[in-house]
Amino acid sequence: MKEMVDQIKIRLRDQKIEVSDEDIESRLKKLIVDFRVPESEARRSVLNYFLKEHGILPAARVSSEKVKIADIKEAGRWVDLEVKILELWEPASDTISQTGLVGDGTGSLKFVKWTKSELPDLEEGKSYILRRLVTDEFQGRFSVKLNRTSQIEPLEMDVEAKSSGGASTEPLKVVEINEPGRWVDLEVKVAQLWETNSESISQSGLVGDETGTIKFVKWAKAELPDLEEGKSYRLRNLVTDEFQGRFSVKLNRTSQIEPLDCDIAIGSVAALFSGALVDLQKGSGLIKRCPVCKRSLAKGVCTEHGKVEGTYDLRIKAVLDDGRRVQDVLINRETTERLVDITLEQAKQMAMEALDHEVVRSMIESRMMGRYYSVTGPRVDRYLLVESINEMPAVSVAQVEELLASQEVA
Repeated sequence: MKEMVDQIKIRLRDQKIEVSDEDIESRLKKLIVDFRVPESEARRSVLNYFLKEHGILPAARVSSEKVKIADIKEAGRWVDLEVKILELWEPASDTISQTGLVGDGTGSLKFVKWTKSELPDLEEGKSYILRRLVTDEFQGRFSVKLNRTSQIEPLEMDVEAKSSGGASTEPLKVVEINEPGRWVDLEVKVAQLWETNSESISQSGLVGDETGTIKFVKWAKAELPDLEEGKSYRLRNLVTDEFQGRFSVKLNRTSQIEPLDCDIAIGSVAALFSGALVDLQKGSGLIKRCPVCKRSLAKGVCTEHGKVEGTYDLRIKAVLDDGRRVQDVLINRETTERLVDITLEQAKQMAMEALDHEVVRSMIESRMMGRYYSVTGPRVDRYLLVESINEMPAVSVAQVEELLASQEVA
């Protein structure tokens, strides 16, 4: 919250407006906590409110400033960029006319051009000055949006941009992938190939090395040869991505696939944790996901695709405590259904009858809170992604007394 307050204060000071931290924080809390408005939208709304209060046009009409990509370090900022179009991707929604990667001499980042903007199309490999873009941020990764107020001006000169790929000197190990938006090489075996659910994806599945496995997506536009299950490859110029604490890699037009003669062994990075379930976090129970990117929705709004008709899902976000440390865990729909003996359809019916989705979360909380569980699965960032979970018997009084007695002896 303090970071958002500071960002708004900086923008207001640019307009010679002084507002107290308390006033800004109060309005932010009302929007985010009481009305569950997404943070980026709440930040823009509060900024616009104080601008209007002091007789200044809304942020959408405030002049933008020319910056380099490396200078973009906050959301909700209006900027101009001189860039080259490094890649164009297949839009995942009808609300998006174009999306892809732009770059300059300092780096690259994702752009989205909304269909409603009615702006001319950008061409891959061409250079432009893009005016009045809005910066955005999701899970630590910045992007820019082109809307109705934006302008596109072709440049005669060629913008020197950092290569969108570039061969790495040494391939990374899967376990070393810990941030999105990074270009990497991997030497891996194809562990699984999955059925694709989109014409824009030619292949997806799991690849792995001795340190673990990771999801991959090969875009149809990449026009790359197909991977074979069980075969080993060196994959060059992949882009790392992240969603809900899980990393993946994407193969695009700049990527290369080289078959390897050797057979790469696939290892496991599964972790084990046992403890009492002490907290069921917000976002547990019956939720809705974006039908395009599968992110969870907030009041029917996806941070990437706007207001959408979501699809229902069940999940549990919980905290286990073993008395020495705590562990955040994520439990998927199938395991949630088994744990609390309820199906997704039954959960939807329960919520409809109560006119409240929170009734499902409350039911799960009543059945699981305070019980002891042993879980296994890969640990990604602060979460353990549960692959198996078993309830354990509660600690008995005798065990507690035995432990206390051993401590006294020690």
